[in-house]
Amino acid sequence: MIKICMIGLGYVGLPILVNLSKKFNCIGYDINSKRVKELSNGNDVFKEFTNKELENKKIFFTNSKKKIKKCNIFIVAVPTPIYENKKPNLVYLKNVCDMLSTILKINDIIIFESTVYPSVTNKICIPILEKKSKLTEGVDFFVGYSPERVNPGDNKHHLKKINKILAYPHKYLKKSLIKIYSLISKKIIFTKNINEAETAKVIENIQRDVNIGLINEIYLVCKKLNINFDNVIKLASTKWNFLKFKPGLVGGHCLPVDPYYFSYISKKNKLNTKITLAGRFINDSMSDIVFKDIIAEIKKLDPQQKKNILICGLSYKANVADLRNSLSLEIFNKLKKSNKKIFGYDPLIDINQAKKMNLIISSKEIYKFDIFIVLTKHKVFNKTLKNKKIYHPI
Repeated sequence: MIKICMIGLGYVGLPILVNLSKKFNCIGYDINSKRVKELSNGNDVFKEFTNKELENKKIFFTNSKKKIKKCNIFIVAVPTPIYENKKPNLVYLKNVCDMLSTILKINDIIIFESTVYPSVTNKICIPILEKKSKLTEGVDFFVGYSPERVNPGDNKHHLKKINKILAYPHKYLKKSLIKIYSLISKKIIFTKNINEAETAKVIENIQRDVNIGLINEIYLVCKKLNINFDNVIKLASTKWNFLKFKPGLVGGHCLPVDPYYFSYISKKNKLNTKITLAGRFINDSMSDIVFKDIIAEIKKLDPQQKKNILICGLSYKANVADLRNSLSLEIFNKLKKSNKKIFGYDPLIDINQAKKMNLIISSKEIYKFDIFIVLTKHKVFNKTLKNKKIYHPI
């Protein structure tokens, strides 16, 4: 009997868990006891799922290792961030492997979803699992890799509507695994090669990061030369193969991280990449550029510093509630230090978190403000800020 455990209940793990629970009894495991308690009570602070969706009787949430021992398929989606020196931080992934090695049984299957550089699964994860469990991968237990493709806040490309890669080099329960993953996504792209799947994932995000970096640079040049950037893009888009990207603040958990993962393994193999990190310099610098632009605009609009200013949209991306790695939040915090009449507002953020951050909670309080600056363009602002004079710094 198949019993699935989803390890890591963030923006990647939770959608997988909810989809799989429509057919299987599943356990959602996370070391964050607060997150487990919230989900058990039907509350997703990222607002991707409703109370009704989380009350599914086939889902059990826990932070107890003992509760997941009887599971035989483990899907791992834990964070893979970077250190301050931009090197890969695999601590969460290694800790999960260490934990799993203590409960691993004959014929268990582990599928990793976390974004990594090529070879991490085979050269780091599997050795940890084998060493402590005294079991052999490919004989006693089996490992695969299915790179996450979750795009928070995107209804067009949500998990059930996209293609998903599954790398699994074994015959054991291969057909069953493909059927299981077919419950998650529209089409499963199967491969036996884990290294290739790891590489495919990391370059998907590098390609986007480089393109956004290019368009950010073009936007800044157009601004300097007093050329209408929007019109330039409209004209350029009339060519059949022009790739239409938008300038903006690149935050979140993928684009600011993945280029460093790929660059790291390249350097380790004595190859210095030249284009991989090209977008990082310009994209990282955009928060300072936007901050300075806002300061200049505030001086024009409020030279006496007497007006109340509301910074709207603090999450890392439009229409999502996630504040982690948000450049909008970073800019807001810097602005707040420069002017006591600056306040923050983001209706998507969990109300308890908003209160702790001393943010404006209700849209009814908006009337108190004179200047509205939108950093993250949530759709809800089309209604709540209607007829307000808004400054969009980018």
